[in-house]
Amino acid sequence: MKPRLVMYAALVIAAAAIATVVGHVSATHSSPPAAHASLPPSLASYLGVFEPDAPPSFQPLTEFGRAAGRQPNLVGYFSGWAQPFDGAYARSISRRGIIPFIQIDPTFAKVSAISTGTYDDYLTDYAQAVRAFGHPVVIGFGHEMNAPWYPWGYGHLAPATFIKAWRYIVNLFHTQGADNVTWLWTINSDRPGTGPVADWWPGQQYVTWVGIDGYYYRPSDSFMTVFGRTIDQVRAFTGKPILLSETAVGPRADGGF
Repeated sequence: MKPRLVMYAALVIAAAAIATVVGHVSATHSSPPAAHASLPPSLASYLGVFEPDAPPSFQPLTEFGRAAGRQPNLVGYFSGWAQPFDGAYARSISRRGIIPFIQIDPTFAKVSAISTGTYDDYLTDYAQAVRAFGHPVVIGFGHEMNAPWYPWGYGHLAPATFIKAWRYIVNLFHTQGADNVTWLWTINSDRPGTGPVADWWPGQQYVTWVGIDGYYYRPSDSFMTVFGRTIDQVRAFTGKPILLSETAVGPRADGGF
């Protein structure tokens, strides 16, 4: 399991790699279906950041922008199951040209019960709040499901159960008119102990972007060793734009980053 501390830097250094992968796809990618919002996958479009707290105050974002020389236009945070959409925070960053990027964490949900309607009240309220926000939102659900360290992941939950829940959530949002969502299907980069990424694929009409989480742990790590094999696997079943949804470098042998 990756160290939680590294996740705090999850989206900080992704800019150059995002430009490489997403920009490459933009020339051939067709428009996503009407059920999904379409944020443009153009060259160097998105610089994201994840800061502690969920969601963070704006001050750390300002400090990051000053250090990076560019304001982030995606700000990520993890939303616990049954935690409502934070419309006030979304509006505050939207006024600054920033798009909220939310990973919904189903740790406290019974994933098999999602598609039976058990959580419809929560999901409907969430969808209606996102629709009322009225600006682009990037949403993922059950990230890194091809890895074994989460209860909804590889070895703990049947891929078919995950897929059924994913499709149900996307369809529910669509029926509520929340079509300002870019749906980010987020896998972990292929590594020892992870499962075949295609097993969890919910289908073209249910995904807007593919997210890949990958970290540089060793001095010998490169873009190709961390992401290349996973990108090849994804390209075997979809041409959807790819976002490097979590990445960071470190820790060093001396404990630093």
